[in-house]
Amino acid sequence: MMGGGRAMLRGMADGRMGAMNLNLLAALDALLAEGSVTRAAQRMGVTQSAMSHSLRQLRELLGDPLLVRGPLGMTPTPRGEALREPVRRGLLELSRALAGRAFEPEKATRTFTISAGDFFTVLLLPPLLSILQREAPGIDVSVRPAAGARDADLMEAGEIDAAVAVVLPERATLRRTRLFTEGFACVVREGHPEVGEALSLEAYVRLPHALISPGGSGPSFVDEALARLGKSRRIALRVPYFLAAPPIIARSDLLLTAPRRMVEPFAGSLPLRLLEPPLETPSFSVHLAWHERDDADPAHQWLRRAIGRAADAATGRAE
Repeated sequence: MMGGGRAMLRGMADGRMGAMNLNLLAALDALLAEGSVTRAAQRMGVTQSAMSHSLRQLRELLGDPLLVRGPLGMTPTPRGEALREPVRRGLLELSRALAGRAFEPEKATRTFTISAGDFFTVLLLPPLLSILQREAPGIDVSVRPAAGARDADLMEAGEIDAAVAVVLPERATLRRTRLFTEGFACVVREGHPEVGEALSLEAYVRLPHALISPGGSGPSFVDEALARLGKSRRIALRVPYFLAAPPIIARSDLLLTAPRRMVEPFAGSLPLRLLEPPLETPSFSVHLAWHERDDADPAHQWLRRAIGRAADAATGRAE
């Protein structure tokens, strides 16, 4: 038996687990999530004094302050921080077990939280919402900004149900599937004084570029490809948002290399021209990731299929 299991048995043996009812565990989850007795009470729908009483009980049962006051509010102790994820995960699994295995999308009322960047949100949400409207009108979707490596922690903690991304953290507890593969196009404004019908490598290197960099820093695949050719380019503008770039390109002499499906819609509404890159640019795969505990959950399985169908519709494969 692992160390956590032995610790739990010791807790049962000394009577603490017998006194730890489900309401106290839910209160602990709310307190650790909110970092405030007032907000935790509001979240649980109880009075502030009742939540304060629960915190006193938890401190006595667990022999630890769990949360301590600081300049920005209450922060977890190391013991409290260690309890945050297993308590949240345990309550989620218990809730799903008690809810039963049946899932009827047309009758379901539930909110799914998905992490995704702006490009994927704009590409996938319209067809996904169309599917929900037809088949599951009571299901809501909440989109959170992509958190990079932290997405794995958020899925572990049950704070998000899935993540859509190109690069996902490697973790044994995560499952993933490929949604679609995407290529690149170069974009310049109509009437660009230095770009003709085609874009040469010489012009590509000489012109100033805009770079979409959600991470904020570091070289891109283009810079790495240019370095292999012994060349480099000037990044005159670096922005973290995919959808901010096309309007900027339409009103400047900057050059943008971006996912083709992101820029194609803008070419019809803005004075932009799409060109083939003058160097080999690799395609990339967009994945959907989720935690292994949700693998067999019928509601989550339905969500994953719906997102897959939305990807097919967005890329012209179905719907």
